[in-house]
Amino acid sequence: MQPNEITEILNRPLSQELLARDVTRLAYIAKDGTPRNVPIAFTWNGAEIVMCTTKNAPKLPSLRRNPQVALTIDTEVHPPKILLVRGRAELDHVDGIPEEYLQANTTYEMTAEQRVEWEAEVRSLYHDGMVRIVVTPTWAKLIDFETTLPSAVEELVRRRAERQAHPVD
Repeated sequence: MQPNEITEILNRPLSQELLARDVTRLAYIAKDGTPRNVPIAFTWNGAEIVMCTTKNAPKLPSLRRNPQVALTIDTEVHPPKILLVRGRAELDHVDGIPEEYLQANTTYEMTAEQRVEWEAEVRSLYHDGMVRIVVTPTWAKLIDFETTLPSAVEELVRRRAERQAHPVD
């Protein structure tokens, strides 16, 4: 997929809505060779999806070994709206709490007091820093079940149209 195609998909209004959500599902290959898919908070900075995790997270050795990942961001309504992204995870060890981690959790409903308590807890828990998982999209697909469908369903729609256009006598 060409960079301009990825940009076009990610700049669509629905993609932008999905990229403003809090949680994605991060799929990767674990050290035992089996797939994993974990929910994780994220932010979109206009070019990269940034997730933050603990320095001792089990996913980190796996991502170092095989940095290829897939992400799913979707809605809970019918029909679902789904943004699929693939890319390569780059790991960035940081001191303190990355600003993206605090941003990724800003849409959760919290009172001002709860937010202060949450940030204090985060700062005490992750006092030795975190790891930023940064993914630059190398592939993207938006599925809204109105103008775009999963490729297998698109194929079925095409076949049905052909059958209806040329019925068997």
